[in-house]
Amino acid sequence: MFKEIRIDDLLFNPFTKIDTQWALLTAGTKERRFNTMTASWAGFGTFWSKPVITTYIRKSRYTWKFFNENALFTVSFYDENHRRALELCGQLHGNECDKVKEANLTPYFTDGTAAFEEASLIFICRKLFHTDIEKEGVDAIDVFDSVYDQPDYHRIYVGEVLRVLAKK
Repeated sequence: MFKEIRIDDLLFNPFTKIDTQWALLTAGTKERRFNTMTASWAGFGTFWSKPVITTYIRKSRYTWKFFNENALFTVSFYDENHRRALELCGQLHGNECDKVKEANLTPYFTDGTAAFEEASLIFICRKLFHTDIEKEGVDAIDVFDSVYDQPDYHRIYVGEVLRVLAKK
């Protein structure tokens, strides 16, 4: 179903990939449960001389618990025909319903973490670092205030890209 590809062979614009196609952030295992959420914020780059994806999750999100409890997570991208599934995974809460079932997604367990068979591209990541956004460290307070109308700030997770899987 998936084949591993080299990170050097990726051909996409990370700014449009995350902004227009969105992604699912998923953490957990088959044995201990998992959760996923839709993201339109992420960063691709290098940190500590490693290829990384930086993700942002509000502490109020149920997925936050799974990111904190697990060393691995996935960032996965989907074709446009799965847009509704990504919308549902952004609207529904995994502690209130089975949003994977509601979104008609099929769990795919690999490398000790979870993703979905419907993905076209899966990044398997290992957490390297996290920090919480605090108002005290903000330089662009006007932007900060436009994003946060209440103190439900994001935690930033930096994950080393261990493997990239593409749909065959």
